Amino acid sequence: MLLGLALLYVGAVLFLNGLWLMGRIQDQEIAIINVFSGGITLLVALYSAFGPGADAASIKAAALTLLFSFTYLWVAFNRYSQADGRGLGWFSLFVAITAVPVCLQTFAAASTLWDFWFALSWGAWAVLWFMFFLLLVREAKIARVTGMVAIAEGILTGWLPGFLLLSGLIGAAPPAAVGAG
Repeated sequence: MLLGLALLYVGAVLFLNGLWLMGRIQDQEIAIINVFSGGITLLVALYSAFGPGADAASIKAAALTLLFSFTYLWVAFNRYSQADGRGLGWFSLFVAITAVPVCLQTFAAASTLWDFWFALSWGAWAVLWFMFFLLLVREAKIARVTGMVAIAEGILTGWLPGFLLLSGLIGAAPPAAVGAG
């Protein structure tokens, strides 16, 4: 259930951040969903790392989930501080590079449709984080396309699977992380 909770709000934050990148939401307003989603995924990560039954797999899931939490909280901070985002861009490169072997490991261990979906999601998140690096550090003029990718990923890797998990329409074994990008 924690995965469904986290993914639902990952879907919301990616969808809304995509709209923001496309100029449909103001800078001051986008911060709230980033704070909320960053907080939700932070709590899920802390519970996974330190809650009852925590083990090596749940600690790994927490560490990977915190990559998402920190990204959302940094976006919110940048909106309040009016920072240019280069620091977040470099962090996004770090996360994109980290997400690639997670994607490959998840594919290598995949045996169910859910496992393959989750591996594809890690690959998609790696691409999106790399796009944020290009946008914020390299100053590539890709805000609109990055926004469209964020919207699509918000729906396909966050909102839809989160909703299906919370509704009991699909079930999943604990994945490599309980939060997403």
